[in-house]
Amino acid sequence: MEVLGGVIVVLAIFVLIVLGSAIRILREYERGVIFRLGRLIDEKGPGLILLIPFIDRMVRVDLRTITLNIPPQEVITRDNVPTSVNAVCYFRVTDSSRAIVDVENYLHATSLIAQTALRSVLGKAELDQLLAERERLNEDLQKIIDDSTEPWGVKVSTVEIKDVEIPGQMQRAMARQAEAERERRAKIINSEGEFQAAQKLTDAADIISENPASLQLRYLQTLLEIGANQNTTVVFPLPIDIIEPFKKLLEGVSGGTGGDEGGEGSYRSQRRRPKAPRAEVPEVPPVPPELGGTSREPGEDGAEEAGAGSAGGGDDTHASGSGGGSAAAGGSSGGAMPEEELSEVARELSKLTDEVRRTDK
Repeated sequence: MEVLGGVIVVLAIFVLIVLGSAIRILREYERGVIFRLGRLIDEKGPGLILLIPFIDRMVRVDLRTITLNIPPQEVITRDNVPTSVNAVCYFRVTDSSRAIVDVENYLHATSLIAQTALRSVLGKAELDQLLAERERLNEDLQKIIDDSTEPWGVKVSTVEIKDVEIPGQMQRAMARQAEAERERRAKIINSEGEFQAAQKLTDAADIISENPASLQLRYLQTLLEIGANQNTTVVFPLPIDIIEPFKKLLEGVSGGTGGDEGGEGSYRSQRRRPKAPRAEVPEVPPVPPELGGTSREPGEDGAEEAGAGSAGGGDDTHASGSGGGSAAAGGSSGGAMPEEELSEVARELSKLTDEVRRTDK
């Protein structure tokens, strides 16, 4: 009995092993490629799959879209700029049997063909195209890789260039180029704005010239805008039309005086400021004979008074000169005057002279 029980246990274990190798369960996104004695039989799934133990062998294939990260590739563009480019590739298996039979490892094969296609396509493009025309390059890459993997039962849906790394020196050069381009556009826009503004101002000037009152209204509007900010300084624009009559008047006056000398003389005499009345110079009393003076004849006094009167009508220097002359005459005749008297006379004469000059001023 013990031997029979051991045999039953061994048979049960063997049955379990056989059932475990004969039953397979596949998910919805999986397919099974069945090989019987090394020969392709069929593609099955999903669900429960029964196999002949120790005779059939099944290979699972995932039908979901696979994301393949292409490692960075050193690429020299058409204009000899070294760049480092990486990309991402999306593909899925459409034929499980061909993906297993026709290629050893479709994942590795797809990755290698994507790397070579990336270098080939980007090496034919310039740097500007690589940066600005990525959509076209992505389409070219997708078409090339898909054509290469189609015999393997692999469908490449999308290829996207992810990152483009260029040297730092080239980045600085591109920054300078972009800055220069922006400055050029700004200057063009500014010049176009000035041109349009000049055209509008010309049109406005033509409209205003038809009615002078519109210019006055514009002046008043400008004053209103200036006064809106509570400024302490008021700027009042003076129209040129107001000055024109005064200019014509001055031109007429200058033309009339230039042709007639008499008119010019009368015009100048009218513009000349009247002089202030000249102060009368008091007569200096004669020096007595006992102080060194001389006696004068009556005729001499009249002549001297006439000379003083004529000198008073002229410049101030003549008056002072006549006084000096009389003093000199007094000193030259007869005896010598004392020094105190002479100094006092000189002071009186200087005071009189200063008073006459102040009166003239």
